[in-house]
Amino acid sequence: MKHAPKILLISALATTLFSCSAIKKTFFPEKVEQTDVIEGAAEGEEWKEVGPATEIAFEIEPDSASINTYGFDMPESMATNTDSLLNSWQARNLLRKLDCDGNGRDKIVMTDTMFAKRLISIPSIVRMRYNKPVRSCIDRYLKNRSQVSYMLGISEFYMPMFEAEIDRLGLPHELKYLPVIESAMNPTAKSRVGAKGLWQFMFGTSKLYGLKSNNYIEDRYDPLKSTKAALAYLKELYTMFNSWELAIAAYNCGPGNVRKAITRSGGKTDFWKIYRWLPKETRGYLPAFIAANYIMTYYEDHGICPMEPNIPIATDTIQINRNLHFKQIVEVCGASLEELRALNPQYIKDIIPGENEAYTLRLTNDMVTKFIENEDKIYSHKADVYFPDRDIAKMLKEAKANNEGYSGKLVYHKIKKGETLNKIARKYKVTVKQIMKWNKMRNTKIRVGKTLKIYR
Repeated sequence: MKHAPKILLISALATTLFSCSAIKKTFFPEKVEQTDVIEGAAEGEEWKEVGPATEIAFEIEPDSASINTYGFDMPESMATNTDSLLNSWQARNLLRKLDCDGNGRDKIVMTDTMFAKRLISIPSIVRMRYNKPVRSCIDRYLKNRSQVSYMLGISEFYMPMFEAEIDRLGLPHELKYLPVIESAMNPTAKSRVGAKGLWQFMFGTSKLYGLKSNNYIEDRYDPLKSTKAALAYLKELYTMFNSWELAIAAYNCGPGNVRKAITRSGGKTDFWKIYRWLPKETRGYLPAFIAANYIMTYYEDHGICPMEPNIPIATDTIQINRNLHFKQIVEVCGASLEELRALNPQYIKDIIPGENEAYTLRLTNDMVTKFIENEDKIYSHKADVYFPDRDIAKMLKEAKANNEGYSGKLVYHKIKKGETLNKIARKYKVTVKQIMKWNKMRNTKIRVGKTLKIYR
């Protein structure tokens, strides 16, 4: 295979670095308001002047009571186990923790006025409103300082890629912080309901945007492909609602739920005025997004030190058009299996089914050279072990599918009185775990009359 890689000094995980041009105006209003209102203040609270330059005031709006009354859930990523992030290959090989005492800034007591003034100073198209839910989300980030430190460090690798695609589409730059609340900047994050990747795409939505998901390929874990798809989806949502606040809400709960909330509110189209009719998690989603913009902008003022990127690892890509197992590269070239997985998280079984179509493999530059020099040897190394003839046809068929790894004929089973998951699993010759996965169940409890999906 001929290959003349153009060597680029880029980060190990950002697929490419682009120059950031001026933001297009396609989706932006002509003018961004310079004043705002802090919603959700306690009843009877007086206006508090922050200063003539910002003219921020506490004001009771008609729906502020509902913001206080109706609870919300913070995004799942805000409760992410920080230890798992810090023990990841990315953290251990691309980042280093700095000794930092914060110079006492972590002890500063912040007032609502101080938070509000900082938020309104962030140059943004999405309105950075301040209220109790926003304050709660900011406080959560300030408590989980090591998570913020990791996200700040790893963002050095991903943000150039996010910003380049945002520029290309002419979208607000603050959208680059959505992966902060979606996945805590973890490219292989998986939610309890099955959303995956940096941008936490559900399978159905990802399929609409050309991402493949099967037993071998998970494009939602591919940083570049998932970024392109997620931002295209956000652009479409903005076109639907003509509001970035509602587009962001719809990204979380789907446009149908936002439309229902608008209808139930009597036709209101402001996030905070339809707040009470939104799903509980979505009520916390925009506040978390605002909090993410705050903490990623003002971390230094709170004495949070980013993990520092090591010298960027130079990487490049090569095209693979034959079946390849990562272990073939490991055993012939001495590559690190963990590194291969981190650079290519979309290949979930360490296999590239290249006979189906050409796929991209990312390697460090020194490994690119070794691969080219040993290409034929790599492909032939233990080929009968890693790709037995009896399994190749099945593998290639499964790798062509876009079914989230579910193979076989889909049938529906209506639960009858007295049935258990064990009985149902035995009937269809599948496992309980498979049924739970197919139906996104968190426990084995079932209800009479409910329908289960079974792949036979």
